[in-house]
Amino acid sequence: MRRPARLLACAALVASLAACSGGSGDPADTAGYVGGAGQITVVPVADRKDAPVLSGDDLAGDALTTADWKGQTIVVNVWGPWCPPCRKEMPVLKQVSEEYADRDVKFVGVLNRSKSDTAAAYNEKVGITYPTFADQGGRLELKFNDSLPTVAVPTTWIIDPNGKVAVRIAVDDLDDSTLSGLIDDVQAGK
Repeated sequence: MRRPARLLACAALVASLAACSGGSGDPADTAGYVGGAGQITVVPVADRKDAPVLSGDDLAGDALTTADWKGQTIVVNVWGPWCPPCRKEMPVLKQVSEEYADRDVKFVGVLNRSKSDTAAAYNEKVGITYPTFADQGGRLELKFNDSLPTVAVPTTWIIDPNGKVAVRIAVDDLDDSTLSGLIDDVQAGK
């Protein structure tokens, strides 16, 4: 990678990580947290860009790739157990992931600034059964820079069945009807 490209990638990562500063990693610790941008960005079908293929290890160290879900709608959520709105939206993600499990919709988490064992314990406590990438260093997050970059943590993207980034959600108060409606629109080709 040439130097200017590296500098751009580093700057994007710093901006992404600056959205939240997580304190000690204790779920009760919210010191230094900065809220999301309060934005839902829906990209018109004709303007959508290719979604990155995410590949890496899950929280247990097993290989995981979104390439296995080609032709399906994919919901990608960047989160961390240290992040208050991440914890708040987890029941919503759990509920909607279960409701859409048999409707060609796959959910996947991307862990941000936390240890895999901490995140795995949190997922078990909350009942999250969809996989999560262990993304130390934000490598997977950066892959969205060419389409819709991370603006805060949490950020959620919806990738359409054609492999295009259709929606970016960066709100602190995601609810099930909003997420379901966005998924329904993407699946309807909107």
